[in-house]
Amino acid sequence: MKVQISIRGRSYTVRSDDDEDPVSVAGALDRRMAEISARAPALDDYTVAILAALNLGSEHDRVRRTLESELERVDHDLASALLLLGETSPP
Repeated sequence: MKVQISIRGRSYTVRSDDDEDPVSVAGALDRRMAEISARAPALDDYTVAILAALNLGSEHDRVRRTLESELERVDHDLASALLLLGETSPP
């Protein structure tokens, strides 16, 4: 699928085969770049883009680690529940 996105006032045509919506991703990047640019207006767009990418990558990594940790906890809880059910169920 090809879509038009806008980042920092520039239009880009992107193609995506993923289910991810490139318009929402571009919007998140545009917002993050605007936040960084507002805090440090002397930075050029390239530096702002790199910092935004690092910020979003770090956020993604933190969410991934949290999700993995929660999945491990759920797996542990499920295994414990199955053990308890096995011990209390009639033969």
